[in-house]
Amino acid sequence: QVQLAESGGGLVQPGGSLRLSCRPSGFTLDHYAIGWFRQAPGKEREGVSCISSSDDDTIYTDSVKGRFTISRDNVRNTVYLQMNSLKPEDTAVYYCATDRRGSSWCRTTDPAEFHRWGQGTQVTVSS
Repeated sequence: QVQLAESGGGLVQPGGSLRLSCRPSGFTLDHYAIGWFRQAPGKEREGVSCISSSDDDTIYTDSVKGRFTISRDNVRNTVYLQMNSLKPEDTAVYYCATDRRGSSWCRTTDPAEFHRWGQGTQVTVSS
């Protein structure tokens, strides 16, 4: 089955850090732009960040700029989301996905334009 799998979530206190990982099954990531998304209870899924296949272009939603860093290791076939200075409003299930058109660059962070979703990983920021 061709899809992605997220890991690394957990419970962390405000101000803490987590690193999420995104790994594929059934394909390799190196040709694809990869997006990270999150969905909080009662809210729509939103784009958090995106990284191009060659790691030379990244996008962040305003609420995470300066706190989150997206990166990739094409040798390890993994994309990461380093999350620092976490806030309670970052609490959500986090997902990664590839561009539906197979783009190698970040043309959008609209979740409707992505696919190969995994099960997600829960991030809870609470004291």
